[in-house]
Amino acid sequence: MPEEVNLINEDKVNLVLDKLTDDDTISNIAYFLKNFGDSTRIKILKSLSISELCVYDLSYILNISQSAVSHQLKTLKDQRIVKSRRDGKVVYYSLDDEHIQKIIEVGEEHILE
Repeated sequence: MPEEVNLINEDKVNLVLDKLTDDDTISNIAYFLKNFGDSTRIKILKSLSISELCVYDLSYILNISQSAVSHQLKTLKDQRIVKSRRDGKVVYYSLDDEHIQKIIEVGEEHILE
């Protein structure tokens, strides 16, 4: 810590330092949240929060190529934000779990307030 820093409330500072997450976890959270910083991915996630969909349906909804959708889905799947299931030749995508649903809902609520 720099020598010239004065503490206003040492008790609060110590409380925060005791509860603050380690740097590796902070970096992982930042990397995870980067995935929500792209409007195409958000539109995919918002669509998947409404219904399970395949690449073809998402391509139509977003009005972008199937390869562009597939690229975004791979990124989201690698980060465990979406999951997939195969039904014959078609792969369907959905949100990985309720945490992702909550992130989308809270983000939307915050923006719409």
